[in-house]
Amino acid sequence: MDIFERVKKQKGNIGQYAKQAHGYFAFPKLEGEIGPRMRFRGREVLNWSLNNYIGLANDPEVRKVDAESAAKWGLAYPMGARMMSGQTTMHEKLEGQLADFVGKPDAFLLNFGYQGMISIIDSITSRFDCIVYDAESHACIMDGLRLSPAKRYVYQHNDMESLRKQLERATKWVETTGGGILVITEGVFGMAGDLGKLDEIVALKSEFEFRFLVDDAHGFGTMGKTGAGTGEHFGVQDKIDLYFATFAKAMAGFGGFIATDEDICMHLRYNMRSQTFAKSLTMPMVEGAIKRLDLLKTQPWRREKMWQIVNALQSGLKEAGLNIGYTNSMVTPVYLSGSVAEGMQVATDLRENYNLFCSIVVYPVIPKGQLLLRLIPTAMHTLEDVEYTISAFRHVAEKLEKGEYNKETLIDASTL
Repeated sequence: MDIFERVKKQKGNIGQYAKQAHGYFAFPKLEGEIGPRMRFRGREVLNWSLNNYIGLANDPEVRKVDAESAAKWGLAYPMGARMMSGQTTMHEKLEGQLADFVGKPDAFLLNFGYQGMISIIDSITSRFDCIVYDAESHACIMDGLRLSPAKRYVYQHNDMESLRKQLERATKWVETTGGGILVITEGVFGMAGDLGKLDEIVALKSEFEFRFLVDDAHGFGTMGKTGAGTGEHFGVQDKIDLYFATFAKAMAGFGGFIATDEDICMHLRYNMRSQTFAKSLTMPMVEGAIKRLDLLKTQPWRREKMWQIVNALQSGLKEAGLNIGYTNSMVTPVYLSGSVAEGMQVATDLRENYNLFCSIVVYPVIPKGQLLLRLIPTAMHTLEDVEYTISAFRHVAEKLEKGEYNKETLIDASTL
C-alpha cells in the first residue's frame, strides 16, 4: 500500500477527530498579550489555558531584557551546537545559577524540554540496564523509553506497592546483566495535578539500588519554599539523582535543563544526541532566562499570589459540588461524565456563551465516558475571575446532568 494512502485511512487516536476539532477544540488561536484576558475568534475570553504560572510572560523587566538581548545579538547567536561553536559564557553562567538554585553540583541547558528528556533517558541507559517508570508519565518520557535499549517495567500510577514489585523484578533482571536501575516519575503530573510520591520513592533506596530521575516541568518555580521544585516541597531534593525541568511553564520561555553531579553532567554534555547535533539555545532566551530566574528567586509574592488563586479556585469548585480529583498542585482538573460529543458541546457553551476558555480533554486521551476540563490558575488571575469561573462551571455541570448536551453527532468546528 502507498504510505500516503495508509496515513489518510489511519488518522491516529487523536487525529480521527481532526475534521471536527481543527481550529476550535484543537489548534485554537489565542491572540493578544499573554494573560487571563485574550482574544479567541475575535472575542475577549477569560483564559485558563496557559502555563504562565507566576506571570513572567509579560513582565516589563523580562520583556525589556528579551528585547535588548534580541537587538544586541539577534536570534542566530550563538551559531551552531554547543559542542562545536555554540558555547558562551552566558550559557555557563545560567547553568551555574540553575544548579545552585536546585541544589545540584552542575546543570546542562537543553534546547527544548521534550527533546531533552528523550535524549537524557537514551544517553544515560544501556541494554544492560532497567527502567522502572510511572504509568502516567508524560509523553516525552514515553518517547525516551522507546529510544532507550534498556529493559523497562511500568508501575501503577503513584502505587508504591506496585513500584516495589517492579523494583524486585528489575533487581532480579539486572543481577543477570550487571546493569543498573533507573526509576522515573514526575514531580507534578500535568493532567491530574497530583504529585509524584518523591519522598516514598527515595525511601525505597534503603531497600533497592537505583538512580532516580524526576521530570519537574510543572513543579519548578511553583513548588517548595523557594520555588526550587517538588523535591524541595518534600524535602528530598538531595536524594534526586537527575533533576529535570523546563522553561516553558513558570519561566514562560522555551528550553530547559538537567541538574545532577558533575561527572554525569559531563557525560550528558558529550552524549546527548539531541544537543550534540542541534543548534545552541539562542542568546535572547539565555539572557532572558537569567532575568526570569532572578525574579523567580527575589519576588516570592508571585508564588504567593498564584497559590491564593489556586486555593480559592479549587476550594470554590469543591464547594460547588464539582469533582477536581486528587490534585494537590496548581493544575486544576474538573471531571465530568459524558460522551465525546457532550464534551465538545460543554466546551463550546463555555467559550461561546460564557466567554471562558479552558482545555477540554476527552477519549481516547482519558477513559471513555469521562470528560476533563483543565484549568491553569496563575498569579495574573483575580478572585473575581475565580468567582465567575466557578459559577460558569456549576451552570454547565447542571446542564450536562439534565441531558441538555445529549446529542450523538459531533460538532464540526468549521461550522462554528
